Amino acid sequence: MILRESVPMRCSAFVLALLLIVSQAHGQDALKIESARKSPPDVAAPIRAVLSEQMYRVSDGQGQVVAEIWPRAGIPAASSPAGPKGTILFPFLSAGELMGVCAFPAEAHDYRDQPIAKGVYTMRYGLQPVNGDHLGVSTHRDYILLLPAAKDRSLDRPGRKKLEEQSAEAAGTSHPAVFLLLAAPEKADPKAAAVIRDAEKNTWSVVLPFQLQIQGASALAFPIRMIILGAAAA
Repeated sequence: MILRESVPMRCSAFVLALLLIVSQAHGQDALKIESARKSPPDVAAPIRAVLSEQMYRVSDGQGQVVAEIWPRAGIPAASSPAGPKGTILFPFLSAGELMGVCAFPAEAHDYRDQPIAKGVYTMRYGLQPVNGDHLGVSTHRDYILLLPAAKDRSLDRPGRKKLEEQSAEAAGTSHPAVFLLLAAPEKADPKAAAVIRDAEKNTWSVVLPFQLQIQGASALAFPIRMIILGAAAA
């Protein structure tokens, strides 16, 4: 069984301390995101071929890089976005779809506060299982799962079991490495990245201007918000 739900999801003292220090010293400008043209990191050729050279760099208040993210240039979408479907925010995406690649220059933590070693990871779309074990974790089921880029070498969408097993390797645990996805603010610029601070939940998220590729239509800019710093409360 890949998902060990007996492990409580909580903000660690480290993450809370980091958020408090950063927020007190620098206010809501503690994290920033900027775009730059930079070649993607060393990943498998099929994956590298579909990545945008437009990279988004997330830095802290001292200028230290938290993460670098290369979105997929055109993410296959089954239809145009038309709002949530039940507990799924992005029903036009397929589970396991490659969303991009990210690189961490130092150890990071996912939404479960699992440590993620520095390195390069693929980002794939996934859905939280409906099995009663995730009640109260989040309102919606949409997540990014991280997979070690060295082992994720195909554009093919892995099945749920393989997706979860490979993502668990990114965390070095029995549970996938995950970042919660949220809807972007209604007034978000679909072509610009942004940072959002949620002081109540002690989280920082980035809004990334993904490009959707709908069959028979032109590419569509569609922003998606992803929590990049902070973890779920117990």
